[in-house]
Amino acid sequence: MSCTSSFLKNMSQQLIPINIIVADRSYRLRIEPEDEEMVRKTIKKLNEKIVDYKTNFAGKDMQDYVSMVLLWYATEQQKPTPTEIYNTSSQEKLNKIEELLNKTLSAK
Repeated sequence: MSCTSSFLKNMSQQLIPINIIVADRSYRLRIEPEDEEMVRKTIKKLNEKIVDYKTNFAGKDMQDYVSMVLLWYATEQQKPTPTEIYNTSSQEKLNKIEELLNKTLSAK
């Protein structure tokens, strides 16, 4: 058995099959067991958003709603997290303190 086929065999043994439904369509995925909860939560959020868009926006078909949700989800992923905002803010404050200290020390 080659190294590549051994690797692929081990990979397939580690993946579990799950069935998901997105926009009334069923899909079968193979995922890492530790990712199952995250995947299911993501699918639930997407389906809830699709229902929300169907209720609040005029669309021609399910593809329109899926596209709107895809755009929403991609945009949400680009927003900084509260931790990123905090870290940026903290770093900026530390930079200002360092600048003030440098000015003070160089003035002496």
